[in-house]
Amino acid sequence: MTLFDKHQALLDQAVRAAKTREYWSAFPENPSPKVYGETAQADGQAAAQAYFNSDFPLEQTATRGWVATEQSPYGVALNVRYPDCAPADLVAAAQAAEPGWQALGAQGRVGLLLEALTRIHQRTHEITHAVMLTSGQGPMMAFQAGGPHAQDRALEAIAYAWMAQADIPASAHWEKPQGKNPPLVMQKHFEVVGRGIGLVLGCATFPTWNTYPGLFASLATGNPVIVKPHPNAVLPMAITIAILRDVLREQGLDPNVVQLGLCPHNEDTQALATNPAVALIDFTGSTAFGNWLQSNAKQARLYAEMAGVNTVILESASDYAATIKNLAFTLALYSGQMCTTTQNILIPQDGIATNEGHKSFDQIGRDLGAALATLLDDPRVATAVLGAIASPATSERIAASARVGRVVHASQKIAHPQFPQAVLQTPQLVALTEADGAIYNQECFGPVAYLVAVKDGAAALSVAQNTLQQHGALTLGVYSQNPAYIDQAVRVSLRGRVALSINLTQGIYVNQSAAFSDFHATGGNPAANASYTNLAFVADRFVVVQRRAHV
Repeated sequence: MTLFDKHQALLDQAVRAAKTREYWSAFPENPSPKVYGETAQADGQAAAQAYFNSDFPLEQTATRGWVATEQSPYGVALNVRYPDCAPADLVAAAQAAEPGWQALGAQGRVGLLLEALTRIHQRTHEITHAVMLTSGQGPMMAFQAGGPHAQDRALEAIAYAWMAQADIPASAHWEKPQGKNPPLVMQKHFEVVGRGIGLVLGCATFPTWNTYPGLFASLATGNPVIVKPHPNAVLPMAITIAILRDVLREQGLDPNVVQLGLCPHNEDTQALATNPAVALIDFTGSTAFGNWLQSNAKQARLYAEMAGVNTVILESASDYAATIKNLAFTLALYSGQMCTTTQNILIPQDGIATNEGHKSFDQIGRDLGAALATLLDDPRVATAVLGAIASPATSERIAASARVGRVVHASQKIAHPQFPQAVLQTPQLVALTEADGAIYNQECFGPVAYLVAVKDGAAALSVAQNTLQQHGALTLGVYSQNPAYIDQAVRVSLRGRVALSINLTQGIYVNQSAAFSDFHATGGNPAANASYTNLAFVADRFVVVQRRAHV
């Protein structure tokens, strides 16, 4: 039985789910011992910690030395040393591995990747403990987003890659009638060929969730891949790459089809990104470096998710208490260190109508601050929801935000009982006016939310649309009792090409995205030029090379 045959049922389910967009998940998000095994969590944590203070077991032909770069937001001393490879050597190794990967064909590649993905899933607790320690995510978020949800996104990318390639027939018998003369007869063959080397540039906050889609999309379509993780979040991807390389070796293939390219120096990353052999780049990170890639890595197709300014419009509320509670959790989750977290909350300056009566602008700010205080009052809940601040620059932004407006609810530092060196800070609410566009139209990544007093509901739509056009966003939310107003918000979302969430009051939050159902980003505004995951995300990663001959 081939690996494709072994996993075809899983692939068929994934393809079906991608087409229907109904709820489906291949990998359980519940970390219960009944699901993963009684000792799975302890075993996984022990396996992750076994890498500390040692050379990570990853043998790459391009290795020129070993380097440790990670500083855990929880203050844990990792000191894991990884292969340091020269960019030119990584490229040469990838090029040498490419012909064998190409010859495997779409079916062979997909089968191998599905086998690797199932093994990744078997080591979920190991990988997600590494995600927690390197990103600062809370334990539950690290497990879900770093494990099953990331794995679902990988499977989604494989499914779309399979759909795109399966549409190409392998061969055709071609006959063109010539009247009384014999027909022209040719045999034609069509082969899917990757564009070249794929480079995946990871981020510090979601080292697997943001990296898996590009990694698996490029591999599935025939491209060898070099993964350059963020220097502060290497371990989760090193484990992932090691698993992929093990499966490649078992199948008699060159493991350098996928390599870890840590590239701790900026000049190495730039040299890799601009190498003529690098044909695909997947990037999650700052707009500054995204713009640099667009300007300098012109030889490659760039799939980039950069900074955006996410907005919620609070025009009115049919369930005010649930609205405030939902917004509070949205702002607190992982300390706002998500590319989908709301930054600007636009509120009419004269207040809003709700099921509890009229609420003034100031009252909304007080109620939202109180909801945050209630949510984060229990240290066990606070540490689980907030996680740790991943970068000192984020704490600096929190402090700076207090100087640009009126602080409605001040950020508080919280001690972590298990990790005393971790920096935990609650969200800060800052009141601004509509005239303060120079402030709220810039991304302030982290637990800072601007409550912007706008003239009225119409002005809120106008401000949101302007922000979308100039700076882009991954999410837009609206709360309103008025169907006509919601229709207007829908039109704003269509013009701004951004996902819209309407009146979220239950256990779904604007900053959450479900694989196989939600498209993460649209690729249609400045925040991102690609989407996780649609056919456009995979179809341009390969070309079709034909050959024909007379029969």
